[in-house]
Amino acid sequence: MRRILFLLVLCGLETSTFGAQAGDTMMNGIAERYAHLVLALGQHDPDYVDAFYGPPEWKTQAEKEKKSLDAIGAEAAELIAALAKTPIAGDDLLQLRREYLQKQVAALAARVRMLKGEKLRFDDESRALYDAVAPTFPDSHFNQFIAQLDAKIPGKGPSRTGGSLWERYEMWRKPFVIPKEKLDTVFQLAIKECRARTLAHVALPPTESFSVEYVTNKPWGGYNWYKGNFHSVIQVNTDLPIFIDRAVDLAAHEGYPGHHVYNSLLEKNLVRDRGWLEFSVYALFSPQSLVAEGTANFGRDVAFPTKTERIKFEQEVLFPAAGIDASRADEYYAVQDLMKDLSYAGNEAARRLINGEIDENAAAQWLQKYAVMEPARAQQRVKFIQRYRSYVINYNLGEDMVRRYIEKRSGTDPEKRWSEFGKLLASPRLPSGLQEK
Repeated sequence: MRRILFLLVLCGLETSTFGAQAGDTMMNGIAERYAHLVLALGQHDPDYVDAFYGPPEWKTQAEKEKKSLDAIGAEAAELIAALAKTPIAGDDLLQLRREYLQKQVAALAARVRMLKGEKLRFDDESRALYDAVAPTFPDSHFNQFIAQLDAKIPGKGPSRTGGSLWERYEMWRKPFVIPKEKLDTVFQLAIKECRARTLAHVALPPTESFSVEYVTNKPWGGYNWYKGNFHSVIQVNTDLPIFIDRAVDLAAHEGYPGHHVYNSLLEKNLVRDRGWLEFSVYALFSPQSLVAEGTANFGRDVAFPTKTERIKFEQEVLFPAAGIDASRADEYYAVQDLMKDLSYAGNEAARRLINGEIDENAAAQWLQKYAVMEPARAQQRVKFIQRYRSYVINYNLGEDMVRRYIEKRSGTDPEKRWSEFGKLLASPRLPSGLQEK
């Protein structure tokens, strides 16, 4: 009887293993076709392919073929049908891989429809492209934080004679601008610290590297262009003044443990070690972006687990390097905490603009009032919304979803937080998977 049971168990294990291997093999073929489709769609949408480090001839092929949107949409439907029939035999990682491909291909199909003229409302678009919908907040939600800021910022309030809150806020924070001639020094110091903290907990490829460029005339503040071979180009936009808090924010978000680390680990663990070629291409308008932006934003708090720790580093290193009065660091960050409570204001401006409820001028004015942005910064944000639309949810909603997912598993233990964060960075998990119970 024991021998029969042993053979049954062994047979079951072999069947399961065979099923998993068969599913992995089938998905390899689908993954390659998906990568080709992303490159094909990039011929119609210049923002769509954020990174590609697969075989160069694939990109050349896409440029020569120039598949029509109809052909791309039809092939996406074929891949979705094929994925539904792919066996996974209870393998958790293969389950995540199949879900990743299903969601990414579905988002690609949605982007095709949008490029063909289909109009989606803000929430419908974010659900189709990013596998998530941001909460909706009334104006009253932001008014409570506006009132707290109004009391915190020196000067007379808008109801009296001292000008609007955004004007007072801009005047108050002028002393915290990093001088342009010191920007690279400060930014490099921030990157150095974030990298050291990351390397103490995350094993990165020994050849990983990055370079920094300072650019202008962009709708964003910072961008990571991942080039493959564990190398990134981090661009910092200097159109508008850069304040001291942005040094660590950008260093962590674009570099360590943010986008650069995320892409490096995906290339190492999934593309090179497993041969999963779907990760050799990054479709910007896809569910992967919510995880990418969410982990990049939350990465700041992983690198600096307490506010006290971050302020101490900045007081001792960054403020002096920038020539800013370090004694005002606590005052500055108390206000920044209140500003973060207004982060979802940007989503509301985007939602109303995309839904046709307000025009771009009204959106800029709304951002001035409820996101406390100066006109130039509000106009820059409107340009971002017009170009990237519902992508804005990936920053704040993404951060909140990643935070809940990690902290549910790690509690308040910093070491466990790093461990769970590293696992997420190296996995194919998407937004739906962050909400699992």
